[in-house]
Amino acid sequence: MSTNKELQARRDAAVARGLGNLLPIYVDRAENSEVWDVEGKRYIDFASGIAVLNTGHLHPKVKAAVQAQLERFSHTCFMVTPYESGVELAEKLNALAPIEGPAKTIFVTTGAEAVENAVKIARAHTGRSGVITFGGGFHGRTLLAMALTGKVAPYKASFGPMPAEIFHAPYPVAYHGVSVQESLDALEHIFKWDIEPSRVAAIILEPVQGEGGFYAAPKEFFQALRKLCDQHGIVLVSDEIQAGFARTGKMFAVEHSDVKPDLITMAKSLAGGFPIAAVTGKAEIMDAPHPGGLGGTYAGSPLGTTAALAVLEVIEEEKLCERSLVLGELMVGRLKAIQSETNCIGDVRNLGAMVAMEMVKNGDANKPDADLTKALVNLAAERGNVIRFLAPITASDAIVNEGLDILRDCLMELVAKDKVA
Repeated sequence: MSTNKELQARRDAAVARGLGNLLPIYVDRAENSEVWDVEGKRYIDFASGIAVLNTGHLHPKVKAAVQAQLERFSHTCFMVTPYESGVELAEKLNALAPIEGPAKTIFVTTGAEAVENAVKIARAHTGRSGVITFGGGFHGRTLLAMALTGKVAPYKASFGPMPAEIFHAPYPVAYHGVSVQESLDALEHIFKWDIEPSRVAAIILEPVQGEGGFYAAPKEFFQALRKLCDQHGIVLVSDEIQAGFARTGKMFAVEHSDVKPDLITMAKSLAGGFPIAAVTGKAEIMDAPHPGGLGGTYAGSPLGTTAALAVLEVIEEEKLCERSLVLGELMVGRLKAIQSETNCIGDVRNLGAMVAMEMVKNGDANKPDADLTKALVNLAAERGNVIRFLAPITASDAIVNEGLDILRDCLMELVAKDKVA
């Protein structure tokens, strides 16, 4: 079998450099919260495939459901000859989503597709074109989703021009001095300087920013957005692609705000590692596009819908929303203890098991320490821990503590080296 080094050399020669890889570790097998590479080394997985594996690697119920489906058929196209698992999954998502009144669902394949289709649906419903989103947000890498994303490097650099009529406001982050009122004032400035509210189709935001640093939208901010959208007839879209499916202690993160959005985008942990994405929303809004205006060849594949049904059963049976809160408390408690030992952790925050620590220089929130962060990730990987603080919710306390022990030891070693240097 090839080594990690050999496979990395082959990858560098065969795969375009724009498709980066964080660590030169090549996976051979995985189970729940553990991964083994091609050289037999074990790792504790705190990344979960970027929030895809809330139910862990190859949960037995998900695995069995997909195996059974493979014995029947793998593809027909839901738009051509549909199947019961797709109908059943739509019914379940309609019942689970915090939407006011009757709801409907469409299936696509990726999170970026879900976001782009949410915009299409909002535009069809309102007859408007403008979209407002927020700095630091991540909504995907396809052209429209990339334009919505509030970060230039690495997502937008060299890929312009961007689609028109997309506007960004600052996301409220108290730790970095951006208040809820300042964010709301910025929206009013957009209405005054860039586009009148009667031409805005949608406001879209992540209830907890994923790539932006796991900042949660304050409850009062979400409620103000709901009021603003109601006032101007704007569709409110909650992008739950990273924060959904029990990750924050509720099925959907927006539920923490007691706000009901008009549309919800979802993907990632919906199917426990199998590609599927969805948009669920108010039936009258979802039905706005004409027949044939939405869809995709692999949209709502039978493997994806079957896996997703199993995931929803696991979340309910194993009480993963409650487990997420316990796991979050455990991780935050450990990280704050580490924070007390050094001045390089500026902030520790979480919503459920969506946990972040912010690495800074000398405790200064305005001086992020990217070099230390990179060194910590690389050293932890050498010691057997893949870090992102999105551990499977099914991970045991013992495994999580083992991973945090590795993290602490690596951080203390790096801090000591820096002091010596």
